[in-house]
Amino acid sequence: MTPRQRAAVLGSPIAHSLSPVLHRAAYAELGLTEWTYERFEVDEAGLPGFVAGLGPEWAGLSLTMPLKRAVIPLLDEVSATARSVEAVNTVLFTEDGRRVGDNTDIPGLVAALRERGVEKTPAAAVLGAGATASSALAALAGICSGEVTAYVRSPERAAEMRQWGERLGVDVRVADWARAAEAFEAPLVIATTPAGATDALTGAVPERPGTLFDVLYEPWPTPLAAAWSARGGTVLGGLDLLVHQAVLQVERMTGAVRAPLAAMRAAGEAALAAR
Repeated sequence: MTPRQRAAVLGSPIAHSLSPVLHRAAYAELGLTEWTYERFEVDEAGLPGFVAGLGPEWAGLSLTMPLKRAVIPLLDEVSATARSVEAVNTVLFTEDGRRVGDNTDIPGLVAALRERGVEKTPAAAVLGAGATASSALAALAGICSGEVTAYVRSPERAAEMRQWGERLGVDVRVADWARAAEAFEAPLVIATTPAGATDALTGAVPERPGTLFDVLYEPWPTPLAAAWSARGGTVLGGLDLLVHQAVLQVERMTGAVRAPLAAMRAAGEAALAAR
C-alpha cells in the first residue's frame, strides 16, 4: 500500500499562503521526514480535475478562497462543522479512497481565543460580513451567552448575517457600519474586514478595551490592533487563527496526537518578518 505522505494547499491566488511554512515546520518537529507539503494555484474551474488526478499517496488538502464552497460537490462526506457554514478548508483522504471535508477555521478560532483565556463571553461584536464573519458566528455559537452585534455596510450583508445567525443559533443584531465604533464596547470584538477597513476607527478605542481578534496577518499589526494593544487590551491576529487551524489540519492529516504549536507559530512569525 502506498504511504499517504503528501499534502498541499490550493487556492487562487496562492503565492502568499503561509500554510507550507507552518505544515513543513510541523513535519520537521514531528520527525515526519518523508512528508511533503506544497502549494498549487487552482481556481474553481480547475478544482475537479486536480482532485480527480490525485493518487493514493495524498493524505489531505488545505483550501483557501475561492475553493471552500466549490469543493463540496466533489466530496463523499462533509463534517457538521463545515456544513454549518457551507465552507470546507480541509479535505482528508481515507485509506479506502473517500474524500472527507472538514472546517478547522471554526475550532481554530475557538482554540486561539482559549489560549488567551477567552473561553466564554457575555456578548460580542463582529466587524464585517462574508465567509470569515460566518465562521466567527459559528465559533461564537459555542462561547457567547448573549447577543452578537454585526456591523455591516449594506442591507444585503445585513440580511446575510441575520440568516447566518438563524442558521447557527446565534442571537445576531445587525447595525450599520457608520456606527462601527460602538463595537468596541463589547468584551470581544472580531474584525473580519480587509486591510485598511478599520483604520479610521483607531481613535475610538476605549480606555479599557476588552479582547480584539483581528483576522488579518499581513500587514501586522494593523493600526487598530496597535491602538488596541497600546490601551492595554488583549489582541489576537490572523496568524493566531492560521496557526491554530493548521495545528488541527496537521493532526488530522498525519494522525499526530499533538501538532507542535510553538514551532509552527515561530516559523510563521519568521516568514512574515522576512517579507
